[in-house]
Amino acid sequence: MVKCVVALLLLAAGTVLQAQEWPNRPVKLILPCAAGGAADVVTRITMAKVSEQMNQQFIVENRTGASGNIGTELAARSAPDGYTFLVGSPGTMAINPHFFSKLPYDALGDFVPAIHVARFPQVLAVHADVPAQTLGELISLAKAEPGKLDYGSSGNGSTGHLITATFLSRSGITATHVPFRGGAPAVQALAGGHVQMVIDGLPSFTSFLQGGRIRLLAITSASRWPDAPELAPIAETVPEFDLGSWVVLFAPRGTEVAILKRLAAETSRAVATPEVQAQLRQVGALPAGGTPEDAQRFHRGEFERWGEIVRATGAKAE
Repeated sequence: MVKCVVALLLLAAGTVLQAQEWPNRPVKLILPCAAGGAADVVTRITMAKVSEQMNQQFIVENRTGASGNIGTELAARSAPDGYTFLVGSPGTMAINPHFFSKLPYDALGDFVPAIHVARFPQVLAVHADVPAQTLGELISLAKAEPGKLDYGSSGNGSTGHLITATFLSRSGITATHVPFRGGAPAVQALAGGHVQMVIDGLPSFTSFLQGGRIRLLAITSASRWPDAPELAPIAETVPEFDLGSWVVLFAPRGTEVAILKRLAAETSRAVATPEVQAQLRQVGALPAGGTPEDAQRFHRGEFERWGEIVRATGAKAE
């Protein structure tokens, strides 16, 4: 009996030591969407500070394709050693499980949430040639010319796709979906006039605003954004509309709990700093933070909520 207790104490001590020594080499964060999108920008801002705090590199690796399924599967099959994490967002970790009939990963079974990094509303933008200065005018235009508008998204089943599908359904209008491999490529197509409308995170649009090729019309949160009060919430035209995106870091299941807790603590410390908060607000994001248990509860709630949205819109993999 004494030997068993001693063995358990030694095991616990070894786990704590491993977490204290972690990380002793660069940590990879697999982000299954294109560089330049909202999740990419938010993650890079936050993890740059974490890298500084921990004196070790946290490297974002973009692995796009198949609506995020390629990069997410890669993360799921990675060793649970604390050196590979998934940058999760609604598309891959709450929508795809309900959207696709078969996935190469299990969003609930293959991963464990580590930390809720940030949340952010999405923004509805149109090409400058679209003759609509307000959301109401855009809806009237779409009703007058059904099916004439094309809208881009960061992929089939992505957050932008489902938010736009919900907006179209609740507004009683139609538009043709054109999926891309990330928010940045979708906005590039919008700026080029290849699609007329895109809903995505604010960071995806910032580099195109000065050129006058796109126009921001509305925000997907229920209330106005403090740093962009000129953007009217969709909810002012479409009652009770309130949808947005988020970033949660996930680890392959089996990763030491002590490592998850340390990552959560360091990330929470990073997003609490004035410099990171200012950078996040600048790109339209709000810091979250918390514990792995907080992240798990949040993810479970979002998993169920987006499942209801997928069923309500009737969206499915093409």
